[in-house]
Amino acid sequence: MSEAQGTKRSPRIVVAGAGSIGCFVGGLLARSGHDVTLLLRAKTAEEITQNGLTLTDYGDLDVALAPDRFAMSADPACFADADIVLVAVKSAGTVEIAAQIAAYARDTAVVISLQNGVENAALLREMLPGWDVRAGMVPFNVVWVGGGRFHRGTSGDILIERGLGHVGRHLSVPALAIHEHADIAAVQWGKLLINLNNALNALSGMPLREQIGDCDWRKLMAAQMEEALVVLAAAEVACVNPVAKVPMSTVPRILKLPTWAFRMVAKTMLSIDPSARSSMWEDLEKGRGTEIDELQGKIVRLARQANVAAPINAGIAELIRDVETLSTGSPRLTAREVQRRLRTQGAAADD
Repeated sequence: MSEAQGTKRSPRIVVAGAGSIGCFVGGLLARSGHDVTLLLRAKTAEEITQNGLTLTDYGDLDVALAPDRFAMSADPACFADADIVLVAVKSAGTVEIAAQIAAYARDTAVVISLQNGVENAALLREMLPGWDVRAGMVPFNVVWVGGGRFHRGTSGDILIERGLGHVGRHLSVPALAIHEHADIAAVQWGKLLINLNNALNALSGMPLREQIGDCDWRKLMAAQMEEALVVLAAAEVACVNPVAKVPMSTVPRILKLPTWAFRMVAKTMLSIDPSARSSMWEDLEKGRGTEIDELQGKIVRLARQANVAAPINAGIAELIRDVETLSTGSPRLTAREVQRRLRTQGAAADD
């Protein structure tokens, strides 16, 4: 970002993989005057060209942007003038996007991963040796409603890896706070533990707020997280809560509280829109592959390396893969039905 730091112009930002998160983040940056290019599929560009870009959220955000407020391209050659590249592709697309960045972008560009999971930034660094590559964590979920509208359903500020150039300060704009963090790896592991619920929400088909208001689902959430915390401890991996000051080790206990008590505690930690659902639910509904291998799958792989068991996370991952194969959307299971299926796999969580 050296050129951008040496002048007063706004840094040129390319959002690589402008889907739900990418369009939402890129749109808010463009609204505040940043020079933004969305690298996206032609079909997405057509939708936004016809409808504009509308950004809403669980609060009072309601932004309508005309397509001339930002650039759109399906050609990775748009990386050529980028000072900052925000990588928002699914984990399966990391290798391809890294190759495109290497082919077209200047090696002075700052590359920031806004992806789920804990391995994508390392993969980007491996493929972009010598570049300023930073991990990031997006705490909120965004649903692509259609008609050019993207809706943020949960609260939280983006965290990125600390580095030169005050990049977080450059990118922070109204309705999109971005902070730099000294231990982004621990933040990412904390986010992964929270994101273990993505699979449960996808299996339920319920809005997030309704799902976590159900004690049976919360017990499953707690069981997954407790198992994952044992795995992380065995592997000597640190994690911090990315959305609240409560230690991650305390979260399962909070989830097990009676619903009235849970609601009192939870409302101080996180805001959730009544219609919000997980990105994995959206993937199932649209017949796309999920990121289960980067969530429950990562816990299972780490468990094998640490020589400990993770049957609940393995069982949930198997259920999601079975549903993916069917390509019929969310199975809309109850928590008790999921428990029964886990029992048949010998991986039941405690009631």
